This record gives sequence, C-alpha cells and structure tokens, in this order.
Amino acid sequence: MTDDTPGVRRAWGWVAHLRSGGTTPWRDWAEDGDPHGRILPGAQQLELLRRLNETGTVSPELATRVLEASAPGRGRPDLELVGAVPQLAFGPAPVDPADLPDDELLRVAAGLLAEDVNAAGVPEPHQPLMTRWWRRGRYRLVGDPVLADPMRADLIRHGRPPGGRGATVLVVGTDLGTMLTHAWTARSLAIGAPGWREWLDPLVRRGTVPHRVDIARTAQGWSDRVGADRVQIVLDPTAVPSLVGVRRQLDTGPAISADGVDLARRVGQSLGLLAVPRRRRALLRETLLPRLAEVPGPALVLPPEHTDRVHRRAVRLRNDVLTAGYAVHGDPDGLLPVDRAGVPEPSVAGVLALAMHLLLKANS
Repeated sequence: MTDDTPGVRRAWGWVAHLRSGGTTPWRDWAEDGDPHGRILPGAQQLELLRRLNETGTVSPELATRVLEASAPGRGRPDLELVGAVPQLAFGPAPVDPADLPDDELLRVAAGLLAEDVNAAGVPEPHQPLMTRWWRRGRYRLVGDPVLADPMRADLIRHGRPPGGRGATVLVVGTDLGTMLTHAWTARSLAIGAPGWREWLDPLVRRGTVPHRVDIARTAQGWSDRVGADRVQIVLDPTAVPSLVGVRRQLDTGPAISADGVDLARRVGQSLGLLAVPRRRRALLRETLLPRLAEVPGPALVLPPEHTDRVHRRAVRLRNDVLTAGYAVHGDPDGLLPVDRAGVPEPSVAGVLALAMHLLLKANS
C-alpha cells in the first residue's frame, strides 16, 4: 500500500491533474491530492498520459487504461516518481518522468494498441467473386512478399486462386535495397522481427539475402519442382495482370511509413501475449495495417552506408537470374539498388507520436 507522506500526496495530486487532462510536468507540480487507489501508477504510464493530453483529448476510459497498463517487453519495470518515494538500497531508482526515453513510453503505448487491435478483431473475409474465367492463366505468385502477397490476395478475391496443373510460377521482385526493407516489413507483420538496424546490419555484412526476397533461390526451388520453362522472373510488377490474364491493375497493398512498420513490429510483440500466431498475423495485416496506412510518412529506405555492399550482392543476384535462363519481364538491372525518397531508419519519437495518434483515434 502507498504510504501517506508529503511526496505521495503530491504524486496523487499530479495523478488527478493528469486524469483531468493536465499537461504540467512532474518537476513543476506542487499540489497535494487524495489517493485514487492502493498503488501509485508508474512513471512510464504517467508520462505517457501527460503526452497524450498534450496531443489531444483523452477520454476518462483511456486515461484509466493508461494508468493501469503494464510495460511489456524488454525494458525497465514500472518506475516510481523521484521525490514521491525514498531511494531504496536495491531495485531501480525513482525517476523524473520527463527524463524517460521514448522507448519506455512506447512499451506502454504498444501494449495498449495491441489490446485495441485484439478487441477490434479481424474483419470478415471477402467472399471470392465467381468467374467462369478462373481457368485462364493458371499461376503461382511468389517472391517479394510486399509486392506479391497483395496481388495474390486481390486475384483470390476476384475468383482467381493460384495453382492448378501447368501453372506458371511468377517470381516478383524489385531492386534489392527495397526488397530488404520489404523483407523486414513482412516479418514485422508476421512472426516478429528485431529492430531495423539490428536485423539489417549483420545481414548486409554477411552478404545474405533473406529467403523470401532471394528471387534466384526461390526461382531455383520452383524450377526443381516444375521445370525452368514454367518459372518466370517479374521485375516490373505492372506486368503481372497481363501475365495472369486480367485486364485491370491489381491491388498492391497499402503503403506504410518507416515509423508505421516499426510500430507494427512493437504492437506485434504485445499481441503475442493476446493471440495465437495465426490470429496475430491476421490482426496485424487486416486490422492494424489499414490504420497505419491512413497516416502518411516517409518510407523506409536502405541506409546509404550499405549501398556499396548491397549493390555488389545485387549484381550477383542479377547474374544468377540471367545465368539460369529464366524468362525475365522487366530490366534485369532493376535488381540493382537505386536512390529512393525516404528515411534510413524509423524515428523512435515518430513511432511514439504515431502510437499516440492511433490510441486517441481508437478511443475517441
């Protein structure tokens, strides 16, 4: 139970101030208040609520959820307020909430977003449209998941499922720098991933291409199963419709910012405590992803210090594709990294701002 001391009464006064929408930092707060529970909320939760109040209007329900939330994942336990409790001989020291790094607040925000996404559930699936032309252009669409997966889903929705005897395997790709960002994005929205640079840097040093975007390896695997004459490389995604026998452009999926991908990764970690893997993936892709796509921001691009290494690896990838003799749609040099507009890594401050925006919108 929280002791009744001047520091604790001051802390409860700040809690009441924050619950009412206040934004005064802890270090500037001096008024006492009555207890609103047995235990004072942690510094991470209190500072997140203060930041949310600065950003928009926080409902009483959301304020309560923030103050009662835990801080899942790797990081420090809930921390106490400096000046409210004495420093103990053991355990983490009390802190001024304003000194906490944004990562600590993100742990709480991501956990709350995971609860919102889980409560929203997975949208009802679209019933596939029936068409008598489904036998035309039998195909399998593989390769870069950010490019191939939305187009395959679009074809399925319109009554064109993949597979069938004699299907042509279309291995879709683009420049290797972009495919590396796509591989991390797809993993963040599925099984989970480390941070961008934690994942990317050792991979580039080793000269490794992730399995799903190693189009030479993917093509070889399918060639061994169905024969090289039924495997084609597609480096121009706009060519896919004609190759599968449709006259319209296919859905290429929503674009999300670098900060959006990192937030999805963090929310996915918390969702792992709430949903089995299959449902977690569906919640991330079908419930959270559309919300992230509504908030524009710069895309993730290859950090410039990796350009030379990735270029050399892309040359090898291009040569492997050409040597194998597959039909290629698009310029083979399209595998080489190019300069694209964007940012070389997510911003923790930007990810936190996005998380707060989504929390306020979902709880308005």
